Amino acid sequence: MRRGRAAWAMEERARAAPGLGGLLGLGCLLGLLACGGAADPGAVPGDGPAATAIPGATWPQASARGDVPSIIVLGIAQDGGFPQIGTPPGPTWAPERRRRVSSLALVDPSTGQRWLFDATPDIAEQLAHLDEVAPRRPAPTGTASPIVDGVFLTHAHMGHYTGLMQFGREALGARGINVYAMPRMRTFLETNGPWAQLVELGNVQLTSLQHGVPVQLNARLSVTPLLVPHRDEYSETVGFVIEARGAESQPAEPTRALYLPDIDKWERWDAAGTRLEDVLEQVDVAWIDGTFMRDGEIPGRAMDEIPHPFMIETMQRLEASAPHLTSRVRFIHLNRTNPALLELASLAQTAPSGGSGALAEVRARGFDVAREGEVWELRGGR
Repeated sequence: MRRGRAAWAMEERARAAPGLGGLLGLGCLLGLLACGGAADPGAVPGDGPAATAIPGATWPQASARGDVPSIIVLGIAQDGGFPQIGTPPGPTWAPERRRRVSSLALVDPSTGQRWLFDATPDIAEQLAHLDEVAPRRPAPTGTASPIVDGVFLTHAHMGHYTGLMQFGREALGARGINVYAMPRMRTFLETNGPWAQLVELGNVQLTSLQHGVPVQLNARLSVTPLLVPHRDEYSETVGFVIEARGAESQPAEPTRALYLPDIDKWERWDAAGTRLEDVLEQVDVAWIDGTFMRDGEIPGRAMDEIPHPFMIETMQRLEASAPHLTSRVRFIHLNRTNPALLELASLAQTAPSGGSGALAEVRARGFDVAREGEVWELRGGR
């Protein structure tokens, strides 16, 4: 059985994800109509140099190695980041406590190509980090390297697309950055300022996505969007399955990862014909919605107004229905009230062994929480 390998950034053990067996086509699997105290930065032994922090950040200096495609976590927080606007002055604003808005990067070291998943308000810092750990591909003489080869957007909530403004004339003045979007998301960008100006000036080039239809990025990497139920005021919402395959001369089981930072309750996905368990069966690692730990987390506000699946609900569901899948889950998109995020930012007390807090509970149950800077290698069956 093939196993993936992860290099974790902070206080993280290396942990392999179970391989896949009896693979189904993504179209059938995913319900298509055709088939009805913050941890000290550190390094895993043998996984490269010890991680260090750059000023005002918690990025490790590990990088993708060799020619293995990798996913790098660039942010783990909910749309407003951490700390959020309105947080009183004080220790919470210490640079080491900061956590950036949820985003992943996909990099292919053999070609120098790089893609973002979501364009967050923190995109400038996130791309600066990406330049350190996975430099841009060389450009022909007299031309500039593209800052990224593409951006995949999940939906039109503020933490997931507003970073696009940095590509405009007031900042980067980019030329023709590929932005992949679902139909309503594309229309939203084309018909509303300031986003429409990015299109008109050629800063971005929009490419339409279709539910369940893979986008082939190069010979071994593809991305497939999956429609999910969410508060879709301005656009659809999707998650993405990222797939890597080995060389044609070495046919083997692909490596797959899921990025699903926003969804309403899992029962709504069930009603639409897709079960979380079925999707997790087909991937090696899954970064999924962990906005809130449990009900009552926001005093004075009805939590059903923001119908994310509580982490506790997700854990209970998978423990009951598919306990063999728990180790594939890494919660991401953590709200400022989530005790797991507060522990990561050293704002909640845990026992010296980490034995009494939210993080310990999540890990004891076989799940985990994403870390900024962690690297997951997509070995593509190698």
